[in-house]
Amino acid sequence: MNAPATPFRRPRRGVRREQLSDEVAGRLRVDIMTGTLRPGTYIRLDETAAQLGVSITPVREALRTLRGEGMVQLEPHRGHVVVPLTRTDVEDIFWLQGTIAKELAATAAERITEAEIDELEELNEALAAAIERADPREISHAEFAFHRAFNLSTGRIKLAWFLLHVARYLPGRIYAGDPKWGAAALTGHRELIAALRRRDVATVVRLTGGEFADAAQRLIARLDESGLWD
Repeated sequence: MNAPATPFRRPRRGVRREQLSDEVAGRLRVDIMTGTLRPGTYIRLDETAAQLGVSITPVREALRTLRGEGMVQLEPHRGHVVVPLTRTDVEDIFWLQGTIAKELAATAAERITEAEIDELEELNEALAAAIERADPREISHAEFAFHRAFNLSTGRIKLAWFLLHVARYLPGRIYAGDPKWGAAALTGHRELIAALRRRDVATVVRLTGGEFADAAQRLIARLDESGLWD
């Protein structure tokens, strides 16, 4: 592979092949979305497997998944190559996430219980603790737990699943490692919780949409700085 892969944990004993393939696909997807793997880069099976500490099989299956998503394409006799990622692609991904998230937010503002709001406060405090420890992995998990609880409070499980599916393209690690993003996320969550207690649907929807708009701007700025679209 022409560009170095990011560190990958050794697979745990007993991890299913499908799960390992998903983890490899997730890592490669993030590397493509953040510009670490540039358009035109060939992803070599053996090199990628060695760099990630896995066998060739999950890498091959991961590339099949990414090919179905239009992130790589297979060139005969040459291998898998990263497809160009345009600014419009990034904007479209975040538009779709934001549109679904705002629909869920409107429902949450009407249906969420006080107990579920209390749970969101606890999860936000867990996020604050993770940010204090400056642990990106823990921050990502805490942020995911907060939004998972928020979305599940709607009772619209299928729509929440669609949002989770699209959210695979959101490279959480670049946000989790940014202290400014962490501070903004905590403030936004607290404002969201307060709006939920007031049953202020408009504010809940606005704050939710704002999170995705901010995430899109941060990623686009990073890709601009990297020279991806020069």
